[in-house]
Amino acid sequence: MSIARRTILALALAAGVALPAMTAAEAETLKIGVLATFEGAFTVLGEDSERGALTALDEFAHKAGGKDIEFIRGSSDASPDSAVRAARKLVEQDGVKILIGPLSGDEGIAVKEYAKTKPDVTFINGSSAAQDTTFRNPAPNFFRFSTDGAQWMAGLGTYAFKDKGYKSVAVVAEDYSFPYTQVFGFMAEFCKAGGHVPSKSWVPIGTKDFSSVIAALPDKVDAIYVALGGADAVNFLSQYQQAGGQAPLIGGSITVDQTVLTTKGKLHDVLIGTPSAGPTADTLDTPEWKAFVDEYKKQKGAFPSPSLFAHAYYVNAKAALLALNEVKGDLSDGGKAYRAALAKLSFMTPTGKVSLDQNREAIADIFLTEVTQGPDGALLNKLVKRIPQVNQTLGIDEAAFRALGTVSRDNPRCP
Repeated sequence: MSIARRTILALALAAGVALPAMTAAEAETLKIGVLATFEGAFTVLGEDSERGALTALDEFAHKAGGKDIEFIRGSSDASPDSAVRAARKLVEQDGVKILIGPLSGDEGIAVKEYAKTKPDVTFINGSSAAQDTTFRNPAPNFFRFSTDGAQWMAGLGTYAFKDKGYKSVAVVAEDYSFPYTQVFGFMAEFCKAGGHVPSKSWVPIGTKDFSSVIAALPDKVDAIYVALGGADAVNFLSQYQQAGGQAPLIGGSITVDQTVLTTKGKLHDVLIGTPSAGPTADTLDTPEWKAFVDEYKKQKGAFPSPSLFAHAYYVNAKAALLALNEVKGDLSDGGKAYRAALAKLSFMTPTGKVSLDQNREAIADIFLTEVTQGPDGALLNKLVKRIPQVNQTLGIDEAAFRALGTVSRDNPRCP
């Protein structure tokens, strides 16, 4: 019971005034943890993910299941250890029974493993998009209503080969599980179409000097596939432009995200015309997307269009709140009924329908895009094609998909 409620009750009793009974649901504020990267190279990504989660909370007027909802912030720096530390604090000190997050790929795999030690806590993804967060050895209490990084690449490899005419592509990507997943998704199509990948350059998160990476790029390639995010993307793109790089780019989802496109400078010249794919398209012309953009823009510091991180945290936060409504806010059985409600949940998002597979992984629409300049000079991802309801095995039979092996620096290879 809040201090204000106790004060009112005491005054009423002293005056002999009867008050209606207050239900447990009315008396309780339910705390939900929101874990994102508010430190390190991905700070700007974390800040926008929070805007997305808050947009969902505002949509529900800060209530779900008959209870007031309060978000408790957890901060990481994109490293697995920091994500687990933040998750532990939220669960073991702040007492949350629902946690939304984390943001980055290796973080997701680490938090999934932590989730297995806390079976009475429900973990709902933020924007972490490594394949094996859900595909291999999943946790029964970890749910992802945002698609993974391989799903985000649906359509891009074929488009790069057939429509753009790129036959040979070099790769520059961060050295962790999410870019492995993105490169896997791109190469699955590109290599099948007949493309060749002569080199892959893997760099640590937080790399500032890309001169040696740029110098080592093969001369005779048609394009460079770049899967870098946040400050890493800005540093590479700026230095590539300064070095006089001529090969056109193909963008990993986070490389052409609003968290990068809004950066000032000549890197704009490098990005215009860059094809990519992902869970959003800035020029999507549907009432649902436009309404989401309008609500998102009410958040302090919002970008001209929501980043994929804002979108992912919004979708996952909305799922958390919808399921609370289903169980009327009751988590007294250790969250079993709540998780059952999540597993069956299917709903419309700003980008179309989302539902879950048997591994609690999202099935949703993906958008093939190309970077363009809007009327106001801002860079946008223009919609080229919508690929409906992409599943985690990219439409491939699951046994055959598993036979492709775990994503890594070396897998896949073009034959």
